[in-house]
Amino acid sequence: MKTRELVFAALFVALITIGTFVRIPIGADFYTLQFLFTLLAGLVLGERFGTMAVAAYVLLGLIGVPVFASGGGIGYLFQPTFGYLAGFIIQAWFCGKFSRRLTNINFKNLFVVNLGGMLIVYVIGMGWLYIVSNFVIDAPITF
Repeated sequence: MKTRELVFAALFVALITIGTFVRIPIGADFYTLQFLFTLLAGLVLGERFGTMAVAAYVLLGLIGVPVFASGGGIGYLFQPTFGYLAGFIIQAWFCGKFSRRLTNINFKNLFVVNLGGMLIVYVIGMGWLYIVSNFVIDAPITF
C-alpha cells in the first residue's frame, strides 16, 4: 500500500463520519450524506481501498467511537439500522469493482453502477431491519 492510498482511505473515513451528521430533512424523515460518501469511496478509491475505508468506518463505530448517527459500540450490531452499515461495505466493493470495469465512463453507466450499489444497501439494510425488529427487539413489522 502506498501512503497516498492510505491517506485517501483515511480521508473517506472522515468524510463518511462527517456525512453521518449532516442531516437533510425530507418530510418526516431525514437523510444523511453517509450514502453519498460510501458510494464515492468505491468509485474514487476502487474496490480494495474503498471497501477498506468503509470497513474501517464501521469498525471504528463498533469498537466504541461515536461515528454512527446514534453513537457507537458493539451493541450497535443489534440495532435495526446496522444492516445498512454492513451494506455500505459491500456497496463500496461493488461500485469500485464495476466502475473500474467500465470501458465507456459516462453518466448513464455510472448511474447504473451506483443504482446497483444502492440496491445492495437497501436489500441488506431492510433485511436486517426486518429480522432485528421481529426477532430481536420484539417490535414486529410486516414484510
